[in-house]
Amino acid sequence: MSVVALQEALSEEEFGGKAVQLGAALRAQLTVPPGFALSVRQVNEIAAGQPEAVARVRGLLEQVGPSVAVRSSAVGEDSANASFAGQHLTALAVRTQEGLVEAVKQVWASGRTEAALGYRRKMGRVDEPRVAVVVQRLVAAECAGVLFSCDPLTGADERVIEATWGLGEAVVAGLVTPDRYRISREGHILERSAGDKDVAILPLPEGGTKEVAVEPERVHALCLDDARLRALHALATRCEAHFGGRQDLEFAFVGEDLYLLQRRAVTRVG
Repeated sequence: MSVVALQEALSEEEFGGKAVQLGAALRAQLTVPPGFALSVRQVNEIAAGQPEAVARVRGLLEQVGPSVAVRSSAVGEDSANASFAGQHLTALAVRTQEGLVEAVKQVWASGRTEAALGYRRKMGRVDEPRVAVVVQRLVAAECAGVLFSCDPLTGADERVIEATWGLGEAVVAGLVTPDRYRISREGHILERSAGDKDVAILPLPEGGTKEVAVEPERVHALCLDDARLRALHALATRCEAHFGGRQDLEFAFVGEDLYLLQRRAVTRVG
């Protein structure tokens, strides 16, 4: 199969680690936005402009839209030894069929940049990049961020959370100093430190995203309250129980609804 619903993505050789991990999370009844996985072969054919492959992907937008995120799911990405975090393109708030096709092509190309190829060599990968793609409903997050189920610097057995207003890419791209939280394995809140969140990335109605200034009273206001922290602690606990090991999660909140956007193993501590 070239295109399957995320929960049907089973083969990392066909659909890459990210798609398979999201599919496993959906099958575990975790709240993951719906979407599709495009195989390596399908993405290669779209990059080559093959008409049948292009037509096949156009119809996905109306099934999971109106706005989608297009993410890489390269073979070997998000593995236990190499995260490839930040190496490959993510296209957010794609709202047209032409935009979707172009985004898939750009993600394919991002796996072949000098930076991405250099990272592959550093990780001991000398084979040709094999880039699959995830097309997933975009969650218009009120706040979002990353969660590690252990301290990624010290290895301490506690949850470490970084969060900001809007889409989590502001944290991933280092645009803000995010709020920082620490939660013990028993669920006790150990630290709440407000960040300096003066910009937020928001999706645009016409597609794409933009950076907007955050209202002054929210720049240093915590974006996660007790209820949201409890939900994140529960999510980390469920992921550890289901997948095993230390977890590196990306999440988003819309109101009190929590979404799991990505899951990978913690690849390195310190």
